[in-house]
Amino acid sequence: MHRDHDFALQARLPWNERALVQDLALETLLQAMAGEDSFVREVALKALLTSWTVDPGTVRYRHAVMRDGLKNPSVLRELYALVVETIEARRKHYVGTWGPSSVLYGARDLMQMFVGMLRRLRDLARAHGGRFESEGFRTLFALLERELTDEYFARIEAHLVEVRFRSGVLISAAPGPGNVGGRYVLRQPHEDRRSWLRRLLARGGPSYTFRLADRDEAGGRILSEMQDRGIHLVANALAQSADHIDGFFQMLRTELAFHVGCLNLHERLAALGAPVSFPEPQPAGRRRLRCRGLYDPCLALQKQGALVGNTVDADGRSLVVVTGANQGGKSSFLRAVGVAQLMMQSGMFVAAEAFEGELCTGLITHHKREEDATLKSGKFDEELVRMSEIVDHLAPGAVVLFNESFSATNEREGSEIARQVVSALLEKGIKVFFVTHLHAFARGMFERALENALFLRAERLPDGTRTFRLVEGEPLATSFGKDLYRRIFAARA
Repeated sequence: MHRDHDFALQARLPWNERALVQDLALETLLQAMAGEDSFVREVALKALLTSWTVDPGTVRYRHAVMRDGLKNPSVLRELYALVVETIEARRKHYVGTWGPSSVLYGARDLMQMFVGMLRRLRDLARAHGGRFESEGFRTLFALLERELTDEYFARIEAHLVEVRFRSGVLISAAPGPGNVGGRYVLRQPHEDRRSWLRRLLARGGPSYTFRLADRDEAGGRILSEMQDRGIHLVANALAQSADHIDGFFQMLRTELAFHVGCLNLHERLAALGAPVSFPEPQPAGRRRLRCRGLYDPCLALQKQGALVGNTVDADGRSLVVVTGANQGGKSSFLRAVGVAQLMMQSGMFVAAEAFEGELCTGLITHHKREEDATLKSGKFDEELVRMSEIVDHLAPGAVVLFNESFSATNEREGSEIARQVVSALLEKGIKVFFVTHLHAFARGMFERALENALFLRAERLPDGTRTFRLVEGEPLATSFGKDLYRRIFAARA
């Protein structure tokens, strides 16, 4: 996800996380990415809402990594499965906490398992690393090849054998004040290169031996404490090494989970015949938006089929007002824009045949809500409260998506409030998309002939058929509700 730092899974979600998930129907997208893996869903949500960037170079870096994953899906899934297997095996190993000996033995067994998994990971990188071209994957595979050498594994294996202390524990100590032992140091036994026969026949050097009686529990406890004092540094070092390797696998799982989620989504959309493409990101403030065949992937997943896409050229526009026939695709277009923005900013492909857009500093939605069931306030009051909260979090370069906002009051009042809100946002450098049935508002903005405004209308054929396409055109005084009336009641007659 990043060239120079790790993906922050613990990052706080944005203040409007619930609104974004609800208004853009992101739960459908997240479920498609996750499948049966709840961890992939968690990572996908964090990636979409917290790891997005306004740096086009970072987005292109992620695109290259994602292209590699899409070209090598079996390798990507094998890598992820190996990492998950390692983490699951880690949970079966317990590193004790009640003494250096328990810590040492638990960490030693855990490291033995990690060594086997690291070797498999290195071998997998050697076998398939040549297929990958992106900077991200090549850096990962180069790291595995450089650090996980045969010499490295041999050295670790030797250390793990040594800390089993099959020949006992050699510890030095020095008498301290009051003749109390101190300065305990674990010593490496001298390597005896003599043959077994010479060792058997040789006379031993002078030594001092202390033997415990069979039932001397106090003496056994004292010797155990002396041993713990000698090995505690080694035990802690081995436990820290195991934690370090565990952290590596945890982070690798997080990074790979996002790409596995993207692979799952790509396969789901491909099975529906729904096209995707990698967007061309532009710096924030460029006022760029040009798309071909843009559609709402969440709606496509819900309906289990490809949708009619929209082609829009909104370059140089800060305001896009969408009006027209009821159930003509206006809200779907608004969601498609929002989801595409999130996917682009996080480095994903987008649900369109082609897409070019500017990166933004924040994405905010203001959609109509149902009546307050607690009766604490009316719908219009609730809309104004949410608008006030949005203003508190806005920054230049942000994008705000309005869907039927301020329609809970009368036409005249709602239109005037919408006009003032939109005018203020445009003055502060905020990009606005506004789907509305408030004709007075839409007509008033159209008659101002703003150079930075684009007016789209849901297309309706003469016989009342909705094409679900948006065309450029001035706002009409009707939303053709009679078409729906005739269709519904004619069907019941």
